[in-house]
Amino acid sequence: RAARSPEMMENKVFLSFTFYSTILILKMYVVAIITGQVRLRKKAFANPEDALRNGGLQFCREDPDVERCRRAHCNDMENIFPFLFLGAIYSLLDPSPTVARIHFLIFCVGRIIHTIAYLLRLRAPTRSVAYGVAQLPCFSMALQILLATTPYW
Repeated sequence: RAARSPEMMENKVFLSFTFYSTILILKMYVVAIITGQVRLRKKAFANPEDALRNGGLQFCREDPDVERCRRAHCNDMENIFPFLFLGAIYSLLDPSPTVARIHFLIFCVGRIIHTIAYLLRLRAPTRSVAYGVAQLPCFSMALQILLATTPYW
């Protein structure tokens, strides 16, 4: 087993945050793998050396399906990276473990639904609703961080 500090194991909020963050990072890896598979299937490579290896320079091109996967991945980076910061700081504020877990769960589920809606082209407004719902816990955590740190500005 990996060595664990007693303080970290006592912080149930941080452990919950770590669990959901890891799920989200794994989801991002899956989207990256899907993007690569779509590139191979559609023969749409971003780099000339990849195109040459897979059929010729004519395959160094854009493809709408590859771009959709890339946009889903970029959207993840725009949203999950701030969540990682906010969730880590929020975990240090000693919030209720149940309330914190609800924050993390809502964000995680919202991002998973957003990705599924993006990649499977689900009917609007599925993706937008998932995006909006996932933003709520982030705004809540940001507000709580600001309120906790305002005396120190």
